[in-house]
Amino acid sequence: MSEGTRTGTSGTRPARSGTRPGTSGSHPGRSGSRPTERATRPSRALAAVPHLHPGAWWLWALGLGTAATRTTNPLLLALLLVTSAYVVLTCRPDTPWSRSYSAFLHLALAVLLVRLFFVVVLGSPVPGSHVIVTLPEVPLPGWAQGIRLGGRVTAEGVVFALYDGLRLATLLVCVGAANALASPSRLLKSLPGALYEAGVAVVVALTFAPHLIADVHRLRAARRLRGRPDRGLRGLLQVALPVLEGALERSVALAAAMDARGYGRTADVPARVRRTTTALTLGGLLGVCAGTYGLLTAAGGTYGLPVLLAGVVAALAGLRLGGRRSPRTRYRPDRWTPRACLVAGSGVAVAALMTLAGSADPEALQPGVIPLTAPTLPLWPAAAVLLGLLPALLPAPLPARLPVPLPKEPSS
Repeated sequence: MSEGTRTGTSGTRPARSGTRPGTSGSHPGRSGSRPTERATRPSRALAAVPHLHPGAWWLWALGLGTAATRTTNPLLLALLLVTSAYVVLTCRPDTPWSRSYSAFLHLALAVLLVRLFFVVVLGSPVPGSHVIVTLPEVPLPGWAQGIRLGGRVTAEGVVFALYDGLRLATLLVCVGAANALASPSRLLKSLPGALYEAGVAVVVALTFAPHLIADVHRLRAARRLRGRPDRGLRGLLQVALPVLEGALERSVALAAAMDARGYGRTADVPARVRRTTTALTLGGLLGVCAGTYGLLTAAGGTYGLPVLLAGVVAALAGLRLGGRRSPRTRYRPDRWTPRACLVAGSGVAVAALMTLAGSADPEALQPGVIPLTAPTLPLWPAAAVLLGLLPALLPAPLPARLPVPLPKEPSS
């Protein structure tokens, strides 16, 4: 009785070896039809965002900065500022380091204001006849002769300080444009092996400001969400401590990562190669110094350029040989595409044309303040500065699409 009941009970149960009822027939939208849906779905693609070589952005920015050092004309300097700002707003990626451009703008404004403040308080060496205001002058001892506190503030001295401070501010903004456009890690990857250790230190120093700004924005947003003040002296003091703590944690994590990846370890190189590398590097640097000195003096004009070129070639050869001591691989190295060459060439062209314009017409690039006259915009240097807009006008290349393999259907 019990045996028959047990047998009948087991016979009425559905077989476990087959499919469950309703799996493939009653519910077609479940696991039975899922592979078919994935197979008919269009394959997604990984859009590889095209990156420009970071060295191209730095050459472009340094070209604009070199052009800024060749002039004190406020109209040309303002044109350089507008050019760099337009390119940054058009071409910068959505990354943490791209937000550092606004910080460099504030730094440039602070430099300009400090320059004007020192002229008002300490006076200017430029004599002038147009007195703006006369401040109370503080008498100083005899050993401080040549320095004064207060006194007359002339329009000529203020205008001269404005021109000089605007030139330095423009140079800082150009460096900020390079920080906002070029990835520091990819720039480090593009350095030769001999400069890898020094490049790491430079890149860490360059990325300090972007990470610091990102931490400040994040902490201020968190304080606003909690209803706490994020402005004023109190908000600054309460944000500074977490930012400092984050910087210390990031430094410890960076040190651990560098140690885990073998930072500072060198390969075995024969002694003959090491001696050759040292001789080429030192000889190249001495040649660069001697050639530069020859170009700057009238007596060395004949030998300056050949010695400078020979020194550059020897230094590059030494760096090439020195790279053997730093064995490392590059994953997907950045290539110098025609677009990158055009971007770098536009910055170099701006610097070269501005230098030529300074030799041809120095008065247009260095407006005088005695007598006090309004500056004019020279057409040829202005057209040279507009060449810096080329990176924003170039068409962006289409991203490469890498197909993703479809999942295989499970066997029945």
